Amino acid sequence: MQLSAFRNATVTGSPPLSQPYRVSALSPRRPTRFDLRPDEAERAAVAGDLGLLGVPELRFRGEIRADGRHDFVLEGKLEGLAVQACVVTLAPVETRIAEPVRRRYVADYHLPEGDEIEIPQDDADEPLGTVIDPGAVMIEALSLALPDYPRAPGAEAGEIVHAAPGVAPLREADLKPFAGLASLADRLRGSNDPGASGSKEKPGDGTESESES
Repeated sequence: MQLSAFRNATVTGSPPLSQPYRVSALSPRRPTRFDLRPDEAERAAVAGDLGLLGVPELRFRGEIRADGRHDFVLEGKLEGLAVQACVVTLAPVETRIAEPVRRRYVADYHLPEGDEIEIPQDDADEPLGTVIDPGAVMIEALSLALPDYPRAPGAEAGEIVHAAPGVAPLREADLKPFAGLASLADRLRGSNDPGASGSKEKPGDGTESESES
């Protein structure tokens, strides 16, 4: 990964796609800027982790700055191109990404108490740890920016097939193995029903069989 640091902040850790900055080394007065550009191998690793067909382009740039005396804010812009499989045809679907990203790291962070905890989807607050990792934020933001049900142009909302690349598609009919047995059981019940036998009454010809006396 190509990393351009505009300030000499300490960067620790060497795992791919991880670029953690030690909080103790971040300046409380000046922002620490970052510019992450994963190489081809790293983008392929991202695609594998997120179940994508490919990530031809990916860049995440921004800054980390102090927010008050103890907290920090990460703000940046995520740009890239991701390729997913169409949920209808499995054809490649490209999605262009250009998303603002914001995270606020709070030193005195407390989760809401109670039996049911609801966290708003737009809540960007997180507990402040010993490091802030723009690489991890980049992958998380990418996964959130992707469409849940990508469709190729012209793909209709018909039968959806399910399969990984190179695997025979599993169709919705294959997910109902007892549908045929249920249909057969209905036919057998119909054949054993006396009212459904071949000796059915013929429709009336408009005359009564006998006249009442």
